[in-house]
Amino acid sequence: MADVVWRLRSRGCWQEAADLLRPQAGRDPSAALLRAELLIEQCLFTAEHWERAEDALRQAEAGVAGAEHRAAASCARGFLAYTASVMGRRDRLDEAQAALGRTSALLPPDAPGRPLLDFRRGLVAENLLHDPDAAQSAYRRAHDAAEQRGDRLLRSSTWRHLAALAQRAGDLERAREGFRASLQLREDLGFTVGVAPALASLAEVCEPPEATRLRAEAARLVQALGGVPVWLVGRLGIVPAPAGPPDGRIGQDVRDGIS
Repeated sequence: MADVVWRLRSRGCWQEAADLLRPQAGRDPSAALLRAELLIEQCLFTAEHWERAEDALRQAEAGVAGAEHRAAASCARGFLAYTASVMGRRDRLDEAQAALGRTSALLPPDAPGRPLLDFRRGLVAENLLHDPDAAQSAYRRAHDAAEQRGDRLLRSSTWRHLAALAQRAGDLERAREGFRASLQLREDLGFTVGVAPALASLAEVCEPPEATRLRAEAARLVQALGGVPVWLVGRLGIVPAPAGPPDGRIGQDVRDGIS
């Protein structure tokens, strides 16, 4: 089941993965939380299906058992509030900060969930509070802990955001290193839906010939996935195919560095 869910998720088939987990989610708090996280990620990549994510998260919150599950549910709540804010649906910054603060209070310093919490706090600091120093510190904590725990998917994201901060600071060499590392990890993991953003980010710090190739590759991937992630559609000049999957038809152009 875990392998099937991962393959569906990695190809942007979040709803199908969530449907597979539905029976188990009714009796297993961990499955309910995973299902909610999948549907929140769908919102981030598609800017749609908010009610599905809200419903799944409420169900997960209702079934939590113990501090670890409460912390995970609170962390997911903070991420959903962040996602709604950064995608422009509505401002939920206060909710995001409060939920992530509750998560921190529930988690011991060495808890397995703390690297993800630190990463999400970095997202809030970078994109909602516009505090690059706080974001840098949070990403670095998440990055180092993810390396210790062997969490390659999280490291692909921390590399990406540390590289983006380096790019803004004018350190293009460090930015290229981070973006390349992020891309390599996502390709190695088969996280297909996350490869196009990694290609587009790397293109921004490469010389024109390579940048053109990387953007073209990113555009092909976005089109193949039916127009996801939506924040790349306008940026890459893509016209989504009218027969594409319903997850990918929004032409909203938002920042690349939101996830």
